Amino acid sequence: MILNTGQRTDIPAFYAPWFSNRLREGFVCVRNPYQPSRVTRYRLSPDVVDLICFCTKNPAPMFPYLSELEPYGQFWFVTITPYGRDIEPNVPDKHRLLSDFCELSDRVGKERVVWRYDPILIWGHYTLEYHLRAFAAMAGVLRGKTQMVVLSFVDLYPKVSANFPQLRQVSREERLILGRELCRMAEENGMQVRMCAEGTDLAPFGADCSGCMTVQVLEKACGFTLRVPSFKPARPECACYISCDIGAYNSCRHFCRYCYANSDRALVERRTGEHDPNSPFLIGHAMPGDVVHDAVQVSFRDNQLKMPF
Repeated sequence: MILNTGQRTDIPAFYAPWFSNRLREGFVCVRNPYQPSRVTRYRLSPDVVDLICFCTKNPAPMFPYLSELEPYGQFWFVTITPYGRDIEPNVPDKHRLLSDFCELSDRVGKERVVWRYDPILIWGHYTLEYHLRAFAAMAGVLRGKTQMVVLSFVDLYPKVSANFPQLRQVSREERLILGRELCRMAEENGMQVRMCAEGTDLAPFGADCSGCMTVQVLEKACGFTLRVPSFKPARPECACYISCDIGAYNSCRHFCRYCYANSDRALVERRTGEHDPNSPFLIGHAMPGDVVHDAVQVSFRDNQLKMPF
């Protein structure tokens, strides 16, 4: 199976000791975000977990625990954008993040680490020209440390609009201008651009628009082929394979203004105060009325060597 950790929160940045404890104890409990009394318990064993996918804005807190991940396949999305604390209040300094990305790549392999330059937004001094300069500088630093960069443009989900009402959609003309130049710069630095649920507008410039976490991408990170069950995408325009996620909404303390996973800061502050590194739950503990069921888990590995793309 594929274990996802990053659709709802940033586990490496804020909950690395908890995740390490879960690996050592061999299981994790996850509440259904829409029916909280329904709890799924997952075994965390390399026998059934083929690949662990991370999506983070700060991988460094997980570095002390990387040896514990060696029995598992790994796939890392590391988001590094050019925004300051007016947009991303608690994200570490970008120069440090670039250095940490390079260290992670050196330790786990560049085929397992992907740069996310997203979401792209246009606001204030974050202009088209600003993005072009920032991307060029970052791509130069990350040259040779990854084979892929993921692009997407900001979506105005209800939570995003509530937390950032001044934000507007990026126009199609702006997308094409940026897309053409970012694809060119990525290619110059040995990176393939993949789009995240953005249609096919940038395909003529060399972008791969088939998805950013497809089965084929995950197979490359694993080094073997995967026989995955059929799945329904999270969104019609999304081709990513997302089978489960052990995170929890309203628990990310980056407080990015474009975040779709947090409702409001006060709720996040309250919920993160309930975090216990020793609990099987990311937030809180078992509650009266919980209905716990064990997930049906099987390895997707078919043991056929996957040749490099």
